[in-house]
Amino acid sequence: MESQAQTLYPAKSAGRPSKIAIIGAGAVGTAVAYACAMRGDARSIVLHDINKAKVEAEALDIAHGIQFTPSGSIEGSDDVEIVRGSDLVIVTAGAKQKPGQSRLDLAESTVNLMRTIVPNLQNVAPDAVFMFITNPVDVVTYAAMKITGLERNRVFGSGTVLDTSRLRYLVSRETGVATQNIHAYVAGEHGDSEVALWSSAEIGNVPLTQWGPTLSGRTFDAELRSSIAQEVVDSAYKIIEGKGATNYAIGLAGANIAGAVLRDENRVLTVSTYLDDWAGISDVCMAAPTIVGRSGAGRVLNPPLTERERDGLRQSADRLREVARSLGF
Repeated sequence: MESQAQTLYPAKSAGRPSKIAIIGAGAVGTAVAYACAMRGDARSIVLHDINKAKVEAEALDIAHGIQFTPSGSIEGSDDVEIVRGSDLVIVTAGAKQKPGQSRLDLAESTVNLMRTIVPNLQNVAPDAVFMFITNPVDVVTYAAMKITGLERNRVFGSGTVLDTSRLRYLVSRETGVATQNIHAYVAGEHGDSEVALWSSAEIGNVPLTQWGPTLSGRTFDAELRSSIAQEVVDSAYKIIEGKGATNYAIGLAGANIAGAVLRDENRVLTVSTYLDDWAGISDVCMAAPTIVGRSGAGRVLNPPLTERERDGLRQSADRLREVARSLGF
């Protein structure tokens, strides 16, 4: 009979509790750590940051409430040794996006940081799956895959998991239907060129285009779909302008992805993964519906696409590929 500990704390190998390492104790990193602790996705959670006082304080603050969570421990350190033996390494460290900046504006400084920290992380956690939640996430993920030389499944980014959640929230607000029953995805760049895949969007098993009047009396015509998609793109800019950073929702999104990995859930999530002839797109990392489980990013699904969606995704890929090439990848 499976023990409660095995249920709560899925292990990579029998008899060993799972461990999540979160790199960066800023707004995003601490939100991810807190959400992971609340969900109990791993027996052990560690935070690593170069700011010793801050990372220790952030970890201690969460640890003081550990009795109210399913997790066993959370620690923080500026010593990379704390990451050793991790099953999942979540990298949130990177340049901070300022009001008015696009995510791609952060590319050079963040990728240069990855050249320094990723090899050190790989040394202490050689068997880990690596997830990146730092902007521009698609370019960073591609660079990290090249830096590490790891298989594509073991290096992926948070992609448009948050954008997809934002899209479903807005559709929920229009219809009054729970977000859990809305099946719609955002693919492509996590940023300005992302594409809402309206052609495959459903509520329950009803195509969105056949839903009928919304709560406001509108239908999901081209105008409403365009308005919602633009609001998804603008969401981060609005939040950054008002409070300086987005952290709560991406923290929940990151913990959700972590759970899919460590619990081997084989869930379909729009993570940023290396694409090889997906919708005619190759040699780039960007978001697509992907099965995520214990080995990381698995099979990439091929939803039906309109020509307009396909063209938008190709343009998104070209944009990301150009930035990666300019940085030497």
